[in-house]
Amino acid sequence: MNPQLHTVRQAVRRRRNSRGMTLIEILVVLAIIGLIVGGVSVVAFNALSDSKVKVAYNEVVEIQKLSEQYMLQKNDKCPKSMADLKAAGVTARVKKDPWGEEYVIVCPGQHGPVDVTSNGPDKKPAGGDDINSWEDPKEIEAAKEEKK
Repeated sequence: MNPQLHTVRQAVRRRRNSRGMTLIEILVVLAIIGLIVGGVSVVAFNALSDSKVKVAYNEVVEIQKLSEQYMLQKNDKCPKSMADLKAAGVTARVKKDPWGEEYVIVCPGQHGPVDVTSNGPDKKPAGGDDINSWEDPKEIEAAKEEKK
């Protein structure tokens, strides 16, 4: 056998074995990466939504306590807004809910001396997703699960 022919065959085999990925292989890899990124983003988005609700609930409870402190200092005079609490020195800053809206302070409240509400993600009063100082979001979620 011709040694040059043998060398050429080896070179052809090496080239075949060292080829890059085909277009289909690249597309399959990209599709898999897309599915993974899509799944992770859904989980991350849900976690972000849940954390905003928790932050809003913690803040409405805090504002309720600050409002009650304001009432003690002002002989039961009701605060009308966060600005009243700041002006009285009860809080250092005017807070907005995680969706950029003002918290609603109702005094006297229907559920206690002061009711504080965030209108929630839809930014509308009584939209069904409001976060209220008198309702624990965990209990609301548990009640929704029971109905299912």
